[in-house]
Amino acid sequence: MTADGGARRGSEPLSPALRRMIVVVVVGSFMTLLDSTVVNVALRRLSTDLGSPLTTVEWLVTAYLLAMAAVLPVTGWAAARFGARSVYVSAIALFTLTSLACGFAGSAGMLIALRAAQGLAGGLSMPVGQMILAREAGPERMGRVMSLTSASSILAPTLGPTIGGLLLAHGGWPWIFFVNVPIGVLAVVLALRLLPADGTTEVPTPDLPGLLAITLGSVALTYGLANLGVAGGGGPWVVAVALLAAVVLFGAFVVRARTAAHPVADLRLFRDLRYRTAATSNFFVGVSIFGAVILMPLYFQIVRHEDTVTTGLLLLPQGAGVAAALLLSGRLIERIGSGSTLLAAAGLTVVATIPFVLLRDDTPYWFLQLVMVLRGLGIGACSVPAIAASYRAVPPSKIGDATVQLNMGQRFGGSAGTALFTLVLQAGLTGAIAPAGQAAAFATTFWWVLGAAVCTAIPAAILRAAERRTTAPVP
Repeated sequence: MTADGGARRGSEPLSPALRRMIVVVVVGSFMTLLDSTVVNVALRRLSTDLGSPLTTVEWLVTAYLLAMAAVLPVTGWAAARFGARSVYVSAIALFTLTSLACGFAGSAGMLIALRAAQGLAGGLSMPVGQMILAREAGPERMGRVMSLTSASSILAPTLGPTIGGLLLAHGGWPWIFFVNVPIGVLAVVLALRLLPADGTTEVPTPDLPGLLAITLGSVALTYGLANLGVAGGGGPWVVAVALLAAVVLFGAFVVRARTAAHPVADLRLFRDLRYRTAATSNFFVGVSIFGAVILMPLYFQIVRHEDTVTTGLLLLPQGAGVAAALLLSGRLIERIGSGSTLLAAAGLTVVATIPFVLLRDDTPYWFLQLVMVLRGLGIGACSVPAIAASYRAVPPSKIGDATVQLNMGQRFGGSAGTALFTLVLQAGLTGAIAPAGQAAAFATTFWWVLGAAVCTAIPAAILRAAERRTTAPVP
C-alpha cells in the first residue's frame, strides 16, 4: 500500500480506451491553457499597437482567467444535462471560433471582451474532460492519469510565452490567436471519433444567486487588486468599494452554499483535512504558475532589451523543467504518496524562487537558465499531487464537485496573482529609467512570488502528516 492509501492496483496498465481519451483531453486542454499565457510576451506590443497602457492590456490575461473560473460551477450540471462529450465538443468549437475573432479585433476593449468569451469556452472544456477521465480511471490509476493530463495544464502556460514570441516575430500578434484554429479543428475531430457517447440526466438547475456571488466577488477582488494605487483606477474610494464588495460577495457565496438546495459548490468537501490542504496548495500553485509567468518575459524585454523571439527561447528552460517533472510525478505519487511529493515539489519551488529576488540588470543568463529549470521542476511537480490527493480524499460521486472547485481555485489564484504582481511591478517601474532600477522592480515583485511558493508548501506539509495518519484506503 502507498503512503497515501492507494493500493497496488496503481501499477495496472492503462486501457487503450483510456489512452485514447487522454489524447483527446490533452489536445483540447493544451490549446485552452496555452492561450492563458501565450499573450504574455506580446503585452508590450499590444500596448503600443492598441494604444492602451500596460495595466489595461494586462486584462487580456486576467479576463481570460476570470471567465474560465466563472463558468466552472456550471460544468457539472452541463455535462449531466447535455452529455459530457457534447459539452466538450461544443466548448472546443466555440473556443476555436472566438480565437479566430480575436485575431481581427481592432481595439483593446474588443479584444478583452473576446478573450473573456474564449475563457468561458475554455472553462467549460477542461473540467468536463477531467471528469470523463477521472470516472474512467478510478482512484487507483489517478496519479498516472493526472500526470499525463497535467502535461497540458502545467506545460502549456510555461511554453505559452515561448510560442507567443515566435508567432509574434514571424506573423504579428493576430497569429497568437489564429494558431488555435487548426488545433481546435483537430480537437473536435478527435473528440467526435474517440470519446464515447454518453447519455443525459435531468438534474436541477445550478444555484444562480450563488454563481453570481462567486463570479462578481472574483471580478471585484481582481479589479481592486489590479487598481490598488494605480492612477486612473477610479480613485482610492472606488478601489476600496471593490475590495469591500468582494468580501461581502464571498461571504454571501459561503452562506448560500450552506443553505441552498443545490449549491454551486459542495463546501462540505473541505471538512476533510486532506482535501482542504490539497485544494489550498492548488490555489497557490495557480498564483505561482499564471501570476509569475508574466514577469520573466517582461524582464527580458524591458531590462535586457531582448526581442520577442529571443525572449521566447530564453523561457524554454522552465518548460523543460516542467516537462521532466510531469514525466516523474505520477510514479512518485504512487511510491511515496501525494503529500510527500507535493511537499518536496513545493520546497524545491521555494528554493528555486529565491535567486529571482536578487535579480539585477546583469544577472548572467546561464544562471537564470539553471534556476528556471529548477523552478520548472518544482512547479511541474506541484499541481499533479495536489489534484490527485484531492480526488483520493472524496468519494467517486463527488469527483465532479472536486473538479470544479480545484479548477476554480487555480484560475482564481492565477487571476489574482496576475493582478497583484502586475500592480507591484508597475509601481516599481514608475520613474525607473535605468536598467538597474527596472531590475530592482522585478526583484521586489518576486518577493511576492516567493510568498506564494511558501504558501504552497505550508498546507503541503499538513497534507503529508494527514496522509501518514491515514491507514485505510479511500473507497
